[in-house]
Amino acid sequence: MNELFSIAGKVAVITGAGGVLGGNIAQHFVQQGAKVVAIDIRQEQLDNRVAELKQYGEDVIGIIGNVLDIASLEKVAEEIVAKWGRIDILLNIAGGNMPGATLEPEQNFYDMDISCWEKVTNLNMNGTVYPSMIFGKVMAKQGKGCIINVSSMAAYSAITRVPGYSAAKTAVANFTQWLACEMALKYGDGIRVNAIAPGFFIGDQNRRVLINPDGSLTDRSKKVLAKTPMKRFGDIKELNGAVHFLCSDAASFVTGAMLPIDGGFSAFSGV
Repeated sequence: MNELFSIAGKVAVITGAGGVLGGNIAQHFVQQGAKVVAIDIRQEQLDNRVAELKQYGEDVIGIIGNVLDIASLEKVAEEIVAKWGRIDILLNIAGGNMPGATLEPEQNFYDMDISCWEKVTNLNMNGTVYPSMIFGKVMAKQGKGCIINVSSMAAYSAITRVPGYSAAKTAVANFTQWLACEMALKYGDGIRVNAIAPGFFIGDQNRRVLINPDGSLTDRSKKVLAKTPMKRFGDIKELNGAVHFLCSDAASFVTGAMLPIDGGFSAFSGV
């Protein structure tokens, strides 16, 4: 049973590894014996992350890469294959929102900053598509591999104030299904593509809309918790088990799925 769920020895590419979510999953993968390739566009954060990860295992490398630059990703793929010979797992973690793309309560759709809309949709959608294309090509040649994308609760139903993020994460959910079918039909059952849909976790990007300066919950947080049957926010480490499972042979017949990790948010009508 342990062997069925093992990811030890697998080469895992993690985009956005310098961030909180990517770093958390990277740490878990290193601790489980995977060979981790941490990718980020920011040199200092990448260096810090690699140093941190090497406390848990030596099979870690950090490579500067831009998920919106195909030429950059091609060089990264070549470097990985030259070092470890294969790519078993791609975790498309790079993404997120930005303040300029979040409407304030007094703003409406017509106040939206189009340049921020474009940045957020580009990063979350194409920042998933481009790495899938480049690293997925290696998997297609191998006839084996696993891609995990990150969608959102915003793909299940409308969430106010975050139009760009919502649209992009919905696109990620659809792209996950499309690519899962494409890979299975053309390259066999050894390549799987799935997504996770995190619920509400307090992080650097959403802290100001969920937590007041005095540490109390905002009205938005209260609405979130009212629709979450578990009545709490998630701990970021609670994403690790689901991602681990989807990347293991235990999920060998799972593809095109989007797994909510949300404390019941997506299931609850509020009644």
